Amino acid sequence: MDDLCQWMLLHLNAGKYGLDKEKELFTAANHNEMWKIHTVMGVDKNPRYNSHFSGYGLGWFLSDVKGSMKVEHTGGLPGMLSQTILIPDMDLGMVILTNTSDDGGGLFSSVSQTILDMYFEMDDFKWIDKYSDYLKKRGSRGDVITDKVWKRVDSLKAKPIDTKKYVGLYKDSWFGTGEVFMNGDQLWLKFHRSPKLNGPLKRYEDETFAVKWEYQDMNADAFVTFSLDEFGNAERIKIKGISPNIDFSFDFHDLDLKRVD
Repeated sequence: MDDLCQWMLLHLNAGKYGLDKEKELFTAANHNEMWKIHTVMGVDKNPRYNSHFSGYGLGWFLSDVKGSMKVEHTGGLPGMLSQTILIPDMDLGMVILTNTSDDGGGLFSSVSQTILDMYFEMDDFKWIDKYSDYLKKRGSRGDVITDKVWKRVDSLKAKPIDTKKYVGLYKDSWFGTGEVFMNGDQLWLKFHRSPKLNGPLKRYEDETFAVKWEYQDMNADAFVTFSLDEFGNAERIKIKGISPNIDFSFDFHDLDLKRVD
């Protein structure tokens, strides 16, 4: 934790570090640029914190809490979620590290909000209970949607599919190549740059399939919809997450996969 504390102190001291802050990693001007809003975002209207602005700087989310600037960001990998928060006016920094994923954001949020409320001398808002209730309700709503999808898939699995018109290579200019192929007698999709994104394509409706990735550590199963040309052959793929609770890292809807072979 010492390295993270030193890193927070570096930012709270506008790029200065060392025993007497005699060293400089970045200038005050560059520090101001980092903590300047470059992308405006919607303001949290919760009167509890009386916020007036919200946006994204250079690597930091920026907002205000009861008249004090709040600088923060989260980070995550499968099995790990973290949150860093700085309140420069209070010379306060905190890092929350958790060995969880997906809905674990409720854990670090409830912990950090509780600590912040204490520093702002506010009442106990029961953040743990509130996040717990919210995540349970959100999970239940998501389960209802995904259960319906897979029940429909199961009801259609006996219907034949003309797999030849889908098999081929599809390329997105940013994400690279996706390949639709036959894995035994099963239509399959895999991405060359992201080998964990591979799984069977199961008919859902018309030219839309549901893919259950072999990688199940994160909630990312998706709809895969083919567009056909005038000869009835697939020429493009669009992808969309099935669950409304899909992890934000999976921006499938931004992909535009065009057939190249």
